[in-house]
Amino acid sequence: MAGAGTEALHHLQTSFSRFMNTGHPTRQLGSLLSEILGEEPTSIQPLHGGCIADVYRTEFGDCIRYAVKYDTGDSPKLDREGYMLEILKHAGMPVPRVVLCQADLLVMTYIENDGKRSAVGEKQLGEVLADLHSNTSDRYGLDCDTPIGPLDQFNAWNQQWARFYAEKRIRPLADSARSNGSVTEDVHERLLRLCSRMDECIPDSNPPSLIHGDLWSGNMLWHGGKLAGLIDPAVYYADPEVELAFIDLMGGVSEAFWETYDSRRPIKPGFRELRCDLYQLYPLLVHAVLFGGGYGASVDATLLRVELQLS
Repeated sequence: MAGAGTEALHHLQTSFSRFMNTGHPTRQLGSLLSEILGEEPTSIQPLHGGCIADVYRTEFGDCIRYAVKYDTGDSPKLDREGYMLEILKHAGMPVPRVVLCQADLLVMTYIENDGKRSAVGEKQLGEVLADLHSNTSDRYGLDCDTPIGPLDQFNAWNQQWARFYAEKRIRPLADSARSNGSVTEDVHERLLRLCSRMDECIPDSNPPSLIHGDLWSGNMLWHGGKLAGLIDPAVYYADPEVELAFIDLMGGVSEAFWETYDSRRPIKPGFRELRCDLYQLYPLLVHAVLFGGGYGASVDATLLRVELQLS
């Protein structure tokens, strides 16, 4: 396997369209990997959680495992995911190693996990995130747009965080949520008013920090109570508090994480009182656009708390 080489990986790229156009994808994937790598996979199992692509764990013998992700949509962006993983790997994060990356196909090392977390593991997460957020830039954004699930994150560089958050995060999603009926006209108008007051909400932002961007509980991998790895990023340079608010909403972590993170990168006063709700509007709007249901009501309730703090 390790000696498959550049020629084999190039053959994987050129053979991928043939694989995608045949039936029985698991069987075809096994045949393709056997043809390219010279070894028959002993197991190919679908993995859960693929929001924009199908994901498989492939095993060869007793010790070599790859996660293979592919996207059959009209505008695949798995090359962006591979790029983001490379950014995080360069920053020292425990993410999969990218073996092959193209728009519709991503092959990565598989990170063993059993879902068992503990206070020890959550302290590790606090240390890892504090280290990640120490990677800084002189601007907010990234050199390309990145996906969060099937949606685009617009990352044009900006020196001002409040304007970036208003114009590249809240306003586009507020418009989309109104268009598909996920939020009412009233909520949409209130969100736009909030955007116009964003400088007032965030008068003193933190320096631009590299963030994972999508750290809900399903993207944190645990093994034997320890942090095993992080997957499915939505990377850009941001005020790191936006990451903390996301974790508070969807990460399911305990006080062990917060104490560890705060001891390494103290959280500024006012985060819990206002900015946590302000930053949770973004993931709530993402979910409202994608899933509707009660997320529109959650946007309304969270927005109301922000408005009360500002009144």
